[in-house]
Amino acid sequence: MRKFLVVLDDSRECLNAMRFAAMRAAHTGAGVQILSVIPPDEFNHWIGVGEVMRAEARERIEAHFDVFAKWMRDKQNIDPELVIREGEPLDEILSQVSDDREIGVLVLGAGTERKGPGPLVTALTKNAGTLPVPITIVPGELSKEQLEAIT
Repeated sequence: MRKFLVVLDDSRECLNAMRFAAMRAAHTGAGVQILSVIPPDEFNHWIGVGEVMRAEARERIEAHFDVFAKWMRDKQNIDPELVIREGEPLDEILSQVSDDREIGVLVLGAGTERKGPGPLVTALTKNAGTLPVPITIVPGELSKEQLEAIT
């Protein structure tokens, strides 16, 4: 089965990427894998504090995942898979794509602010020619209706 890999983070545009991935998966018989990356700089504290912060980060990710997963199950009949990795986001995304051969498309949400589409979109599009899967970039300002029309 082919999977759409979508990145879960705290950005606003993440919502459209999630919706797009779920809708496309529902229409094509594919699955959705949701990847969240915990950056290493969150744990540069004493060992005990770092472990507590790591656990809190995982809890926060799982809570966000539960909201998206419920919507995907209820509205799109898709049961997404959660993967949590620790490290630099760009490196971990590339590693996940490399590690899971069922991933067929990487879905990213593009920010709408003046500073650009976001660091992941910028970095990954610079290397798009060497990636083993295509990237779908979902504009952050698309409405739910527009997403439904294009999926």
